[in-house]
Amino acid sequence: MSASTARSRRRLASSLLGERGAAAVEFALVVPLLLMLLIGIVEFSKAFNAQATLSAAAREAARTMTLANDVTLARTAAQTAAGALGLSSSSVSITPATCAADGSTTVKVTITYRQTFVAGLLGYAGVDLTGTAAMRCAR
Repeated sequence: MSASTARSRRRLASSLLGERGAAAVEFALVVPLLLMLLIGIVEFSKAFNAQATLSAAAREAARTMTLANDVTLARTAAQTAAGALGLSSSSVSITPATCAADGSTTVKVTITYRQTFVAGLLGYAGVDLTGTAAMRCAR
């Protein structure tokens, strides 16, 4: 093996080792950004799912109120429909409290819920979500 071949191999090896170090530094710079993007996608999808659940729960409460004319049953229906969100009965607002016998009344149900973020993402503790539904009384 000639001296020039040995030198060229050493230069090649040192340049490859330098490339590997640069790749590690670039990876270390990019990983936090990718993790933030991943966490953001997960948090957005959780909030989107909670919003859809709240809307469905409000719709179910309004339906129950128009058919049964009972606020307690309507709140229970909303809590059951919300499932894993664990709504309290105070987070369900139903107006008016009774349906008119002639069917001219429209019942409006509003559900409020606080969706928290994992570990206070970017300094935010969470967002307030609201599900609403309105139905005419069926009498």
